[in-house]
This record gives sequence, C-alpha cells and structure tokens, in this order.
Amino acid sequence: MNPIIHIENISKSFKRLEQQELLVLDNINFKLYEGEVVALLGKSGSGKSTLLRIVAGLTQPSTGNVMYRERTVTGPVYGMAMVFQNFALLPWLTVLENVELGLEAVGVERVERRARALQAIDTIGLDGFESAYPKELSGGMRQRVGFARALVVNPDILLMDEPFSALDVLTADNLKNDLMDLWHGKKTQTKGILFVTHNIEEAVLLADRIIIFNSNPGRICAEFAVPLPYPRAEQDIAFRNLVDQVYLLITSHLMTNKEARNMRLRITSIGYRLPSADLSELTGLIETLDEAESQGRIELPELAEYSHLDIDDLSRLAEVLDILRFAHVDNTYLMLTSAGKAFANADILERKRIFATHLVRYVPLPRHIRRVLEERPGQRASKERFLNELEDFLSEEEAERVLRTVIDWGRYAELFAYDHNTGTLSLENPN
Repeated sequence: MNPIIHIENISKSFKRLEQQELLVLDNINFKLYEGEVVALLGKSGSGKSTLLRIVAGLTQPSTGNVMYRERTVTGPVYGMAMVFQNFALLPWLTVLENVELGLEAVGVERVERRARALQAIDTIGLDGFESAYPKELSGGMRQRVGFARALVVNPDILLMDEPFSALDVLTADNLKNDLMDLWHGKKTQTKGILFVTHNIEEAVLLADRIIIFNSNPGRICAEFAVPLPYPRAEQDIAFRNLVDQVYLLITSHLMTNKEARNMRLRITSIGYRLPSADLSELTGLIETLDEAESQGRIELPELAEYSHLDIDDLSRLAEVLDILRFAHVDNTYLMLTSAGKAFANADILERKRIFATHLVRYVPLPRHIRRVLEERPGQRASKERFLNELEDFLSEEEAERVLRTVIDWGRYAELFAYDHNTGTLSLENPN
C-alpha cells in the first residue's frame, strides 16, 4: 500500500546569528497510511509543530522531502487542512464567514460554499451560531469553528497542532469524542489524521500509532502502535497499561546518565536555553521525592500520574533539578542527590543558602549577573543590558523568558534584587 504522506530525511535549521544555526529537526522519516490517526508526541521544543508546518507546505525543510500522494510538497497543497492551537479566527467575521474562508480561497461559488459551510457547522455541533462573532463564543466553541473551517474543504489529510491544549479538560474531552465520532462514523471524507501533542493520555486515546520525539534537535526515538479498539476509556486497565508503556518509552529517552553529563558540559554559556520552573514547583517535587514512601526516588510514570504532570512539565522540572544537582534521572527513575535531600530537610533560610550556592556554581547566567553587579561602582545594571547579551544566543522571546526565570531564581536565593518598575537589577537587598 502506498502511503498518503511520506516524510523523507527531513531536517530543519534556523539561523540565529550570521555564523550560527539552530538545528530543530534532524533526519525525520516516517509514512502515514490511509485510515490512520498518527500522533507526534514529545515535549515542547522537539520540533513537532515545525514538522507539521513542513508537511502542510507552510515551511520549507532545510533538507529532505515531503511526498503527498507521491507528489513533492513545495507549498500549501489542496487536500490538506490544518487546525491550529490558537483558534486563528478573524474577529470581524461571523462563524459562517470564518468557515467559508477556505472555500472562498479556492474559488468555490458563493451558493455552494454557503451550503457546505452550513453543513460543516451543523456537523461540528454549532448549528444556531452561524451569525455569532468569535468574541461571543467560548474557547471550545471557537475551536469547533476551527475544526469546521478545516473540514468544510473535505480534506484528504487533517493536520492538528495541539488543538485541545488551550481548552479546559471537560471541553477538550467533549471535542475529542466528537472528532472521533466523525472519524469512525466516516462522516467526513478525510483519509488520514496527523496531530501534534505532548499529552500521553491524549495520544493513546486518539491515535492508531504514536511517533515519539527527542529534542535538541528533534529526532524520532521510538514508534508505538496502539492496538486498543474504539471507543477507548481512560480508566480501563488496558488503557492505563499502554499509557505506562509510553511513559516508559519516553522517560527511557528523557535523559540517560550520559546525556545528563553531556548536558551539564554544555551549560558553559550564559545563552543556555534554561527551562522555566517556578520555585514552588521545584520545592514541591523535591519534597515529594523525599517523602518516606518514595525513599528519595520515584519512577517517572508514577511521578507524572501522582503529580498530574504531562511529559512537558516532567522533563523541564527534571532537567532543572539535574542542572542544579538536586536530582538526576537514572533509567526511568528520578532520584534525589545528597544536596537534594539536604534541601528537602532544611528550614527556609538554609534552603535559600543551598539554592544560592548551587545556582552560582552550576548556572552561568546568574553567576554572570552577580559578577557584573559586584564590579559596577553603583552595583546596579539594567535588565536590558543582560537581554542584549542573551539575544546573541536566543530569540527575543526566549531571551526574555530565560532572563525572567533567572531573575526569579536569583531573587529567591537573595543573589540580587530586581525593581520591576525601573527594570533594574542591584545588590541593594542581598547581603
């Protein structure tokens, strides 16, 4: 059987500086066959959404090809439609007008596109809201408009980029069930679905096959068939066993000891892309690991289920704890180090001292900020001064995020103070 989509040796790099390139996808190969729902699963930053845009013809690969029905994709292709994460509706158009957009773009006559749009709106459960504007709709209803706009063109392939992530749990569950009813009831002409997620339960619930991505750069590290019949119930033992198996597959690739050591060696520059992590999250996770029943270690799938963490949250928190040497990943376990145990059992002031020591010792950016402030006569510097340095390594958005994270960590550790009104860092408060 010939595949509908054939992805061959796809790699993608983005230029950061004149002499620097960021490799986000490396040698991606897989096929999507007729009748399949395939999930691309991995943490944020693994290049999944970039790959989906390459498949849709919205972004060009640096190397490799995407074949759709044995023809090379060089731009947007009639036969593929995408549902985006952020709804992407035009606020000045009604529901009906938003759904008609795709048909208008391909030259469908007004009478036909109106009839098809009304049918799609009815199919997706929005009958009665044709004249409403996006601002009048809930998040779930707006995403339904996004689905109707994609389905109205009778796509051969439906592409979905985390389409449920911006919705509350109940709304997302309802929309997933409705989508699967449409798919399995053959109420659309769609022959295949390819979607991006970082939610393991969502992938097991919807997909026939799961393709698991590593990150930095994005690579396929595993594939996993989902043999469960539809409809699937998340509380069934077979479903939970499959979720655990996928967790084990992902966490076995999350950070091996060798990768952890290599990661530590890479953190020699202030421009390292530090994950965001709130101090309350880190403290809560350390305390969970230190509980008597955990004995300083807990299996990652069990931790994810106990703490209600998806793979994205789990990986970023595990990475931060490893960077700070408070915990490390050993096979499928997250284990406290002696420093982590000391932190868990210290009082508030001692925790601050331990955190400050590890932050300065193992993370270059807060160490650099502290040194600059100490060397300046007034012991003050603007936030912009450090942002400009970070933008030599990161995008403006990422530089802002990383610096905001480090400022929060540094203030907790009392390494420096920050005045939000003036955007000034100083040594006024710390000893």
